[in-house]
Amino acid sequence: MTLRFSVLASGSTGNAFFIETEKEKLLVDAGLSGKQMDRLFQEINIDPAELSAILVTHEHSDHIKGLGIIARKYNLPIYANQNTWKAMEGSIGKIATEQKFLFGMEEVKTFGDLDVESFGVSHDAAEPMFYTFHHHGKKVALVTDLGYVSERIKKTVENADAYIFEANHDVGMLRMGRYPWNVKRRILGDSGHISNEDCGLALADIIGNNTQRIYLAHLSLDNNMRELARMSVDSVLRERGISLNLLDTDHKSPTPLYEVV
Repeated sequence: MTLRFSVLASGSTGNAFFIETEKEKLLVDAGLSGKQMDRLFQEINIDPAELSAILVTHEHSDHIKGLGIIARKYNLPIYANQNTWKAMEGSIGKIATEQKFLFGMEEVKTFGDLDVESFGVSHDAAEPMFYTFHHHGKKVALVTDLGYVSERIKKTVENADAYIFEANHDVGMLRMGRYPWNVKRRILGDSGHISNEDCGLALADIIGNNTQRIYLAHLSLDNNMRELARMSVDSVLRERGISLNLLDTDHKSPTPLYEVV
């Protein structure tokens, strides 16, 4: 009945997520170099050769940088939707036909004893989607790279045991920062990234009795700080009478493997 996961890396420079049961080991995204991906797996004592599959959320390089390398090296099947396949084909090198699989949006696929549900998000990619993982009544939700959290997404991810949830930027830091205005506008827009405050507001709506922990993910290196993200999200939750353990993620170091109980 084991369900364990590690946020291998999370941030504007690279993203990867690992989840396992007794029978399955899945990787979501491989946004760091092949060498770095191997190092991340080594740090959590997992052999990437034992992976069942790689799931892809969208084609941005911070999610697929090492995808082709890892898939070829360990002969792993890759799952993505049709538009994402089209958009990333030129960036991941040659992938054998027998390693290519379709995973449509708003679909549930079963990998052994793990059910994976995909859902669409609003982000400036071809057809971006993220996932919830279900195993013997336990649920883990991976929610990053979205400009806003729709009611449909809230319904899909509500009352998860654990969340990996985007807290990309502090709005004040972003507005005052060095990015050109068109980039700022993109990040702040409906198909960009959600802020610390928006993260807190969304979580306040979806946290349930089952929720044990929340990992704040995809923090901008330029426009956020861990302490600020934690403080901002915590403050929004406390205003609504919610007190929960908020955990950090890192753009180049994995979180310890956590078992959902």
